[in-house]
Amino acid sequence: MKNIVSKLKKSDFSDKITLIVAMVLLLVLFGSLNRNYVTLGNITNILIACSLTGFVAIGETNLIIAGQNDLSAGSVAACAGVLAALLSKAGVPMPVALLIAVAAGCVVGAVNASLVTFLKLQPFIATLATMSVVRGLAYILCNGKAVGISDKTFIRMGTYRIFGVLPIPVLVLLLAFIVFGILLSKTYFGRSIYVLGGNTYAARLAGLNPTRIVFKLHIMESGLAAFAGVLLAARMNSGQPQACDGLEFDAITAAVLGGTAFTGGVGTIFGTFLGMLVLQSFKTGLNMVGVQTFWQQVAQGCLLVVALAFDFYRKHTREKRALEESMAARSGAPAEKQG
Repeated sequence: MKNIVSKLKKSDFSDKITLIVAMVLLLVLFGSLNRNYVTLGNITNILIACSLTGFVAIGETNLIIAGQNDLSAGSVAACAGVLAALLSKAGVPMPVALLIAVAAGCVVGAVNASLVTFLKLQPFIATLATMSVVRGLAYILCNGKAVGISDKTFIRMGTYRIFGVLPIPVLVLLLAFIVFGILLSKTYFGRSIYVLGGNTYAARLAGLNPTRIVFKLHIMESGLAAFAGVLLAARMNSGQPQACDGLEFDAITAAVLGGTAFTGGVGTIFGTFLGMLVLQSFKTGLNMVGVQTFWQQVAQGCLLVVALAFDFYRKHTREKRALEESMAARSGAPAEKQG
């Protein structure tokens, strides 16, 4: 199975360099338009904003590599935030409220996986349905009104800064990227994800259980989304049913920008980390230079199109390289290196 994975999980180093260059260009461009853009305070704010998209992007990366996707993440995050706020308001301690909200998110993930594996629905259709259902439940739980949070411990989870500098959500997000990066690149389960996304038939021949893997990934994604939603509620001092609208698309954009192939089998957590930074820096820059909200949405949509276009280009390049290697192997000559 390792031989299969080594071919499926290759990601061009040039993709990462391109993202780093793009990040530098964004800093230069928006920094020249607004002197407050390249400051410690604003960079910290960008990282805090990333803490919402980042958790969902980690789960989306794993799902997309496995040939899946999830459009319900934003609704799950909003519903989890509302649920945690309601539990806190009822006197439930913060750790218990957090665990219940995350567990509820995991249940949604199990439902998504059931729809995909047992009813054989396309992930796009299945999660589109649960997106609507869960968003509706978020409004029902709070009668369409924001639920305030008064528990200081709960609020500190989203606002406290270690040594007065590093916010807790950012620290937890960085740890999550490290843990899931190791999980995806260094473990048997991570290799299984690549094999499943590259070729389901090959995954079965390798002795893998695709249904079990899909269940784990969907539960993981919804659990991460719920956790992100609770952190957002803590940061905003309230659970809001309309929050996190479009969050799943931001997460998908970050993953695809980072080199995750939408067709499955290719991607890295580090690439998603870079994609997330580029996306959030772009969004923050547009806001700081005074671009109207509606035009920001247009720009973000265009960025997603650009990400998908690059994904198509990378796919074409991989297929061309694979064909050349195959032809070279048949002729006994070394494949021509690609720049």
